[in-house]
Amino acid sequence: MATYLLVHGAWGGGSAWEDTARRLTLAGHQAHVAYLTGLGERAHLLHPGITLSDHIRDVTAMIDARGLKDIVLVGHSYGGMVISGVAQARANTIAALVYVDAFLPRDGEALWDIADDPSRKHYIDAQRDTPGLVAPFPGSPPTLGRHPLLTLTEPVQVKPESASIKRHTYIYATRGAPTVFTKFYERVKAESGWRVHAVNTGHGVMFDDPDGMAILLLAEAQRG
Repeated sequence: MATYLLVHGAWGGGSAWEDTARRLTLAGHQAHVAYLTGLGERAHLLHPGITLSDHIRDVTAMIDARGLKDIVLVGHSYGGMVISGVAQARANTIAALVYVDAFLPRDGEALWDIADDPSRKHYIDAQRDTPGLVAPFPGSPPTLGRHPLLTLTEPVQVKPESASIKRHTYIYATRGAPTVFTKFYERVKAESGWRVHAVNTGHGVMFDDPDGMAILLLAEAQRG
């Protein structure tokens, strides 16, 4: 039995992962969904002072409170920044890291540093009416809320503490490629120790192909 911990992206909430979590549970595994402060189900806690460190602490607190071990830690989009930080803080509890069309920072990089120019422009323009709280991209689902700007500008530390985590997977959504995530996929394809998958979906992989998403994550349990 594997233990999964699923971390959502910016503007959304843990509900993005709940369908996948059900599939993993039905397959006989433990599946835990993180709910980040100020987003989705915890939008009532939103304020401009929320940082990336706060979201990393949300996840590490869940790991500690539930006594989770041998975790397959999964992050979608912005969630890649969060799981990279969690990997430093709780490396001894993590068996595998899975980035789902996600930002993949190097040491000292913020999401701002590795985003593309149109995204950076949006982050600034879309918070002018509510300073520090960025509105979703145009055309996003109406269920999405605002996202704290400071989480996008705080760098993450990627230190040797996470070297004990041997299994790394990148799942890349090809629909509309190239995207801001293409460079991460191309980078890890050339690195040893990475398993990579290119899937014919949009950025919301778990929505576009929930069965395929579950199958890829179940494959991680077989690697353990």
